[in-house]
Amino acid sequence: MAKQLEFHNTPNYLTLLRILFVPGVVACMAVGGLWWDFAAAALFGLASFTDYLDGYYARKLKQETVYGKLMDPLADKFLVICSLIMLQSLGRIHPMVVMLLVCRELTITGLRALASAEGVIVAASQGGKWKTATQMSAIPCLMLKDFSEQFLHGFPLFQIGIWLTYISIALSLWSAKDYMVEFFKGLKVTHALRLERNREKRRMKKQRKLAKKAKLGI
Repeated sequence: MAKQLEFHNTPNYLTLLRILFVPGVVACMAVGGLWWDFAAAALFGLASFTDYLDGYYARKLKQETVYGKLMDPLADKFLVICSLIMLQSLGRIHPMVVMLLVCRELTITGLRALASAEGVIVAASQGGKWKTATQMSAIPCLMLKDFSEQFLHGFPLFQIGIWLTYISIALSLWSAKDYMVEFFKGLKVTHALRLERNREKRRMKKQRKLAKKAKLGI
């Protein structure tokens, strides 16, 4: 249990580093220009790589902690949502796309919080993992719109980013459905077990009362 409450380890430092990358990405995009866009995409790519590294080291070194479980999903959401909002402000992505993706993240975050309160374990779905991968690939492509037009001689990097974004929306909605189905299935099982335990407690209590009466000769 002590290790679960330990903060000072490599995975947590990597997650914290990913959070610290977010203001840098936002600042580069706010300044604008070809090379600042490139810097934003590079920082985003490095931050995304830390997402892989912290999970890898947490499993390899057996350093999964409460802090990591809290910070890791938050770091991903900070990075993606802030980048999407900046891209929308630059006119590179439709506001409806940002609304859908942000609402999806809020829904799943609330669902996970409710699941935790109810004692239901909702495992990460394969669709959710693919959603994250497509988002992490799409966002740098959208950041490099002007850069690709200037230096990549017509290579459709921005269009690739748009299509990856649409794919990520589809995967987001599909994985949200998976999470909700998994949650309600787990909720039914948890409630059934809870009712069974309550019935068993009442039965045992009744048996103790009867035994007590028999002992007293009542």
